[in-house]
Formats: sequence, C-alpha cells, structure tokens
Amino acid sequence: MLGLLGIIGLGLICLVVGAEFLVRGASRLAGLAGISSLVIGLTVVAFGTSAPELAVSLQAALSEQSDISLGNVVGSNIFNVLTILGVSALIVPLTISPSWFGSMCW
Repeated sequence: MLGLLGIIGLGLICLVVGAEFLVRGASRLAGLAGISSLVIGLTVVAFGTSAPELAVSLQAALSEQSDISLGNVVGSNIFNVLTILGVSALIVPLTISPSWFGSMCW
C-alpha cells in the first residue's frame, strides 16, 4: 500500500514538473516569435487543459477502445463548459433575456 502511494506521489510530482517545463518552454518560444502575452497565455492554458484528454484518448484509440475516447472528449467538454459557467455565475449573477430564446415555445 505504501509503495502504491509512493508511485502516485511520484507521478504527481512528475506531472507538476512536466507542466512547469511545458509552460515555461512554450511561453519562451512564443515570446521569441513575437506573439503577444495574452495569446501565449490563452494558448498554453488551452493546450495544458487538453493534454491529459489527448493522452487518454490516444491510449484508448491505440488499444481499440473508441468508446473511452468518445466519453473522454464529451465528458471533459461538458465539465469545462459547466465549470466556467458556474464560476462565472458565482462572480456575477447571470441574467437571461427572453429574446435569447427567439421563437422557442415553452
């Protein structure tokens, strides 16, 4: 049991160190290319949040388990959208105008 916790801890440490290298390297490379800080930040964050899903989907595709790839993509997108919506609603209350719905019947 202790060995398993050690492996998990080592994996988390490697994940943090790898993410740090990715962010620093991508930021430095994009800065040298003359890309603005805003674009660098948005792109690195977007790639960083999608990298785990990419790894899982590639592994599932290579082992011919396409259902895991599909579930991973759908689940992560649903989570990301609802998390952003929820945090936004906590900061500023969201108002919905009836005109947004157009001619939908309720």
